[in-house]
Amino acid sequence: MPGNLEFCHPFCEKNPVLQWPGASSRDEVHYLSGWVLERRFCRWLDGVGYDLEISKSGGRTSFVSWRILPRNAQECTLRVTVFPHVLQSVPVAIRWLPHATWLRPMLGSYLRSVTRGFEWYVMRDEPVPKNQFGRHRWFSGPR
Repeated sequence: MPGNLEFCHPFCEKNPVLQWPGASSRDEVHYLSGWVLERRFCRWLDGVGYDLEISKSGGRTSFVSWRILPRNAQECTLRVTVFPHVLQSVPVAIRWLPHATWLRPMLGSYLRSVTRGFEWYVMRDEPVPKNQFGRHRWFSGPR
């Protein structure tokens, strides 16, 4: 639903919609840290998920894929996959080191909190509290 990150995302301050619905959708994520990223949806699969590009205004983009995967008749799994732009300018021969020691752990922590936020909202039908699953260096801000 439009603006759903305000209910489900533990690091989202607000999620204004610029255009909705479908593959040409656009919105912004205003993080608790003060960062503002624009999401531009590229592919929309009703009931399955979507793909998007995300970036700061005028910045380099990362690709993100959101998928709902059925486990059985009553359960599903939310999978979020990020292909970040941040290390693309680092030579391939040494890129693995900062990816393994810094980027992957930070993104993993972030994505676990985000997926747990969606679970919180679905199970309790109430918005996830800010920083509910711990603070994050990039997205939590000074609170």
